[in-house]
Amino acid sequence: MILMVLLMGVGVAVFLRVVAGYPATAASFAVLARREAAFLDAAGETFFPQDDSMPLSGGQADLPGYADRYLAALPARQRTLVRALFALFEHGTLVFPAKGRGGFRRFSSLSAGQRFEVMRGWETSGFYLRRMTFTALKAVLILGYVGHPRSLAALG
Repeated sequence: MILMVLLMGVGVAVFLRVVAGYPATAASFAVLARREAAFLDAAGETFFPQDDSMPLSGGQADLPGYADRYLAALPARQRTLVRALFALFEHGTLVFPAKGRGGFRRFSSLSAGQRFEVMRGWETSGFYLRRMTFTALKAVLILGYVGHPRSLAALG
């Protein structure tokens, strides 16, 4: 009986962490879930913050929209792998927490400074697979950012 209650508690905690509490999205997506859109918005703002030297911020580049179109074009197996990549970074703070208060929260719930430090940890990790996973995420985000018309126009 105690084990059953404990397992139910763990199940509720996992549900709340993985599914609940994400904001509604302004756009509707064919493939992306709200949790993935929230992660991509947060990651986009981390990689491409508002700055005078950049034509637009990650939030303005509509990275969730790009990712949705990209995922819709992929075969099911590759689509699943890319979505798993997003989930790994969103919930990776359970294994690699951010410094400071609330460092175990989802990536999209961290402060901008904590997000930056989490990404820096992935980029500079001594663990090769962790660095390569970071490179895969960075490639998806850069393609979406550079593919935005305002970014393309700024490139000339």
